[in-house]
Amino acid sequence: MYDCIVIGAGQSGLSCGYYLRKTGLKFVLLDDEECAGGAWLHTWDSLTLFSAAKHNALPGKAMPSSEGEYPTRNEVIDYLQSYEEKFNIPLQRPVRVSGIIRNRNHFEIITNVSTYLTKSVVAATGTYRSQFIPDVPGRNDFRGDQIHSAAYKNPTDFIGKHTLVVGGGNSGAQIYAELSQETLTFWGVKTVPEFLPDDVDGKKLFDQATAIYLAKKRGEQLNKKMFDLGNIVMVPSVKQARDRGVLDEYKILKGFDKDRVLWEDGSSDYIDAIVWCTGFHYNTSFLDGLTHRSPKGKIVTKGTNAEEVQGLWLVGYGGWTGMASATIIGVGRTARKTVKEIESYLKEWG
Repeated sequence: MYDCIVIGAGQSGLSCGYYLRKTGLKFVLLDDEECAGGAWLHTWDSLTLFSAAKHNALPGKAMPSSEGEYPTRNEVIDYLQSYEEKFNIPLQRPVRVSGIIRNRNHFEIITNVSTYLTKSVVAATGTYRSQFIPDVPGRNDFRGDQIHSAAYKNPTDFIGKHTLVVGGGNSGAQIYAELSQETLTFWGVKTVPEFLPDDVDGKKLFDQATAIYLAKKRGEQLNKKMFDLGNIVMVPSVKQARDRGVLDEYKILKGFDKDRVLWEDGSSDYIDAIVWCTGFHYNTSFLDGLTHRSPKGKIVTKGTNAEEVQGLWLVGYGGWTGMASATIIGVGRTARKTVKEIESYLKEWG
């Protein structure tokens, strides 16, 4: 019987593991990957963080300086691997959780390996395995290739193809910027994309989110100019696309024919492939039967604590489980608070 089991060993799970190591509790992280890195193992090759290494760190260990302006995918994976090793965080992989059963005062965690018993659970599975593709008219009739951005790696498989990138957020802008250098690429969006000023990076956005969070706690209202956290960050690849004059060549997407994309203005273009940069839902399907989930996988929480299930916490899923909790720099705050709550819960548990 464990005191606590953390499901997921990406940045959120490791942050919880760091604080659990300080408690003396018997715990383990269950991770469904073959090696360290979490969702970063599945990102496209050229992805980077939005701010410098010095502004990205999990609790207890600074991220080493990066070779470029922002840490790369591989640098982040190396950092997460060194983090597990430095703090000797107990974990088992690959272990995939399929369900959780609540039995009186403990949980049974059902996996592909065995059934684990624990007094408390932290879900830290993020979003990667819950990819979202909208039901755009004609999508199922399209005869070309379709992938989600979670499966995109680099332009190699698209060279020579007429490719459509769908999505007006950061992933859409970055993948469009990269593909448009190598092949004929169209950019389809739902609404006109909005871009942040060149000097606004992840650090400034995190500082703004923190200021808003603290102001709300004090019952105050901030009067200074606010940046929209959903707007596109001008990372180097996106700036280069702007300099090439292609960043304003987006069109509003209406639907598809068998081999064409249909635009809102009545025009159409022949395409061979689609890359859907349309985001994710929450990867919480293993909680079915344990608590109610919204269509996007969200459950009702107070902070990170599940309201309907005693002994269950969720960490790292974004705003509903803590301010900036889906970021490397932000998740430590909610992980620390969560572990304190788990300690208190287990003392009452006896």
